[in-house]
Amino acid sequence: MTTGQISDPFPVGEDAGDDEPEVRRRRAARALQAVAFDTIGTGYGEAFPAKDGQSACGRRLLAELEPGARVLDVGCGTGEPTVRQLVASGMRVTGVDLSDVMLTLARQARFPGEYPPEFHRIDLFDLATERAGRAWNVPRLGPAGAGGFAAVTAFFSLILLPQDEVPTVLGRLRELLRPGGLLALGMVEADLDHVPLPFLGRELRISGYLREDLERVLVAAGFTVEECSGHPYAPASTSLPPEEQLFLCCRRVG
Repeated sequence: MTTGQISDPFPVGEDAGDDEPEVRRRRAARALQAVAFDTIGTGYGEAFPAKDGQSACGRRLLAELEPGARVLDVGCGTGEPTVRQLVASGMRVTGVDLSDVMLTLARQARFPGEYPPEFHRIDLFDLATERAGRAWNVPRLGPAGAGGFAAVTAFFSLILLPQDEVPTVLGRLRELLRPGGLLALGMVEADLDHVPLPFLGRELRISGYLREDLERVLVAAGFTVEECSGHPYAPASTSLPPEEQLFLCCRRVG
């Protein structure tokens, strides 16, 4: 295991566009996120122990999936509770994250079920692109994997993106979904665009949306929003303020 490594293993200068300032900026931001979550580790689960809204959204998704359906969990962390819930219900789960420590904890955990989950380290921005194979060695999560997943879950992973990157990532998640595939999404309801905030002893840049704005972004990205619910949440850590969590059940259009 390595910790705190740069977010992107592909050497600068060997990939088209690597020298562009915006590309460098984005990868530097991802590197800081990876280091932060390596440091946080199990502290994340301790600060956010209650997952009722997330689990309920998972149950809504599972009600429509056939046994053995392939599900991609984006920002899987340690695998709790979503990977565990999906595997226990007979799904074939692929979890992706950027933090080595989080992925190590996930790989060390036991997830009872017919199909053991698999975990991969990848920048979520590179999903459904050629870089999935070239930079991260997971070509099945690149263009070759288009239409290969029955569902995608992304609980509080897109909050780490600037708002202008969220539509791009949603479009790439849509590419990985089969026609009519499902997206279960968790976000924080707040009008924030990559704002630096203290988070469990680190500083992270966080984005959020008001629910009407988030629904518009999802529709523009090729999804229909079938259900949206809000849940007030007070983290166990007293250093974190209460928040309103949004859980959306969406479906790929076309």
